[in-house]
Amino acid sequence: MTIELGPVESRLHQARAAGETLLYLLVDPDRLPAGELTPLAREAADAGVHGFLAGSSLLLGNNFGDTVARLRKESGLPVILFPGDNSQVVPQADAILFLSLLSGRNPQFLIGEQVRGAPQVMHAGLECLPTAYLLVEAGVTSSAQFMSASQPMPRHKIDIALAHGLAARCMGMRQLYLEAGSGAPQTVPPAMVRALAKNLDLPLIVGGGISGPEEAGELAAAGASALVIGSAIENGRARGRLAEILAALREARQKGE
Repeated sequence: MTIELGPVESRLHQARAAGETLLYLLVDPDRLPAGELTPLAREAADAGVHGFLAGSSLLLGNNFGDTVARLRKESGLPVILFPGDNSQVVPQADAILFLSLLSGRNPQFLIGEQVRGAPQVMHAGLECLPTAYLLVEAGVTSSAQFMSASQPMPRHKIDIALAHGLAARCMGMRQLYLEAGSGAPQTVPPAMVRALAKNLDLPLIVGGGISGPEEAGELAAAGASALVIGSAIENGRARGRLAEILAALREARQKGE
């Protein structure tokens, strides 16, 4: 287990320092057919995607480790665990987002799953990224919200989001993950991303509701260090458009310089 900055986390911090926005694809093994793994892995590598996240709020299948191994092998890109609970810690990955759900008040996801998962992370030898996980209201009840029995932060209360971000910084978290939820009808508000990027010296990872260059460009311009696309990969809306989305990220950040 690596607690100091390893190569995956260092890449996030370099992106923040350089005003760059990385793109990760989220794979839920229950939702993406096994036959799509190799084509997706190769498409991502060819387009210039920076890596994969793998995980689920509720994992029903038993092929998680195999999915992670195939993504790594077929793409040559880093695969980062994005676990819904401690059962999703597998040694086939490069790294893990070691999440604490700071926007919620359920102790199971603040510290309970973390205590159970930490020994597994150590034995698996994974690079560990201490990350504050913040759910943001997006107009629907997300799987993460339901499974964690927690309430998201109001999307129009930027001061609440900032206070949570500051708390994460004081607690020693090294990145923030702002989550609107899988398949959300709205992204995290760019104004919220902008406020946190301006006031916190931490990489911001933003996911939920991103399906194309327009949403991606807005969030990149607001200061996101990395974006995560999941549902739009599963339903095909982002397939074949990854290079276009990456170009929108570069253009948005260049305009903001």
